[in-house]
Amino acid sequence: MVENDALTATRDGYDAAAVAYAQLFNSLQDRPLDSAILAAFAGFVRMSGDTRVADLGCGPGYITALLHELGLAAVGIDLSPVMITLARQTYPDLRFDVGSMAALDIADGTLNGVVSRWSIIHTPPHEVPAILDEFHRVLAPGGHLLIGFSASDDPSHPTQIFDHSVAPAYRWWPDHLAALLRKAGLAEVGRMVREPQPEDKRQFQEVQLIARKA
Repeated sequence: MVENDALTATRDGYDAAAVAYAQLFNSLQDRPLDSAILAAFAGFVRMSGDTRVADLGCGPGYITALLHELGLAAVGIDLSPVMITLARQTYPDLRFDVGSMAALDIADGTLNGVVSRWSIIHTPPHEVPAILDEFHRVLAPGGHLLIGFSASDDPSHPTQIFDHSVAPAYRWWPDHLAALLRKAGLAEVGRMVREPQPEDKRQFQEVQLIARKA
């Protein structure tokens, strides 16, 4: 289980920042690479014929809504009750629940997709394998995971703490996280790496991996 103090700090931080966060992050119109990897993920899910997916760490819900537009039966889950309230107000026709990805209220093997975009970054690194095991548990055989995170700079330092206004956060060396996914029974299918742009606040890579449960 993820340490209670980390969960509490993350929940309280996002509760406080929810309104400002929803104003800043509500669209992917200026991020075509993100749109492309989400479309690829949705394509993998739709091929199975079962479109049930969970958007974990959904925040104000705009990614959940985009997954719905891509033909998926998406539910959004977030630790922050304030975020979930905002998501329900903005997208009243979609389902949003308060919950922790450390202990999902989802039956074994019932999802064909899990999205975790920058949702693991506040989890203490030694607790991340348990989170990945939980992703594996709720996925059906052949189901896909899309996981996004910020990359560390040095393979000899697989995780690095970085400045974050909400709660302590960590970057990951991509190959190290991919290895943890394999240990959890999730084999990498592909990855997208976005290089930092001059206008970006943080000058490090963003990585999104798609992995499949055997």
